[in-house]
Amino acid sequence: MTADKLKQYIGLFGGLLSAVLLFLGTLNVQFEWFNVDSIDAFIGVLIAAVPFILLIYGVYKNSYIVTDKAKKQENELKRRGLK
Repeated sequence: MTADKLKQYIGLFGGLLSAVLLFLGTLNVQFEWFNVDSIDAFIGVLIAAVPFILLIYGVYKNSYIVTDKAKKQENELKRRGLK
């Protein structure tokens, strides 16, 4: 899944939260902490977290999930002084 797809899903989630806010408003149920600003802030945090999570996954994958072939290649590069 790409970052753009995740951002689209987060946008959809934000739309759902906004719809819930409007629905609760029609029922005269109000929470001080659940408003348009808090929804926007939450969506902003989620959108900022997407690249961070993808970066952490990439670092983890490249550092810890290494195949035997990759280990052999790295050792050969070190032996030849190329790394």
